[in-house]
Amino acid sequence: MSSQPTLSDQIKSAIEQNEVILFMKGTPDAPMCGFSARTAGALESLQVPFASVDVLPDPRIRQELSALSNWPTIPQLFVKGELVGGCDIVMEMADSGELQTLLGVEGDASTADAPAPTLQIENRL
Repeated sequence: MSSQPTLSDQIKSAIEQNEVILFMKGTPDAPMCGFSARTAGALESLQVPFASVDVLPDPRIRQELSALSNWPTIPQLFVKGELVGGCDIVMEMADSGELQTLLGVEGDASTADAPAPTLQIENRL
């Protein structure tokens, strides 16, 4: 008898399988809130490939994610399986250069040449 992975297991798996993953409202191409737009924009400006998950189609995603991360707000950025933080933290890190160091890139988060490739994870819940 095969058991379906729980939503929590699916979220953990997505975090483990993607070096950089952003849980956000909407998608990088069509963000549904300013905080998600700013966070995705910071990653795109650094031309860092990242996966994204839209938390809006299923409220359980947000509930389970917040329970796993102990972080109440969206967006949430994870790098190498670790929670980095939300919009304010990501923007502060981008301004100070910490984000670039964490992601192993050189560049300025305030200048965008070309968008970074993104992988949107399909919600199959």
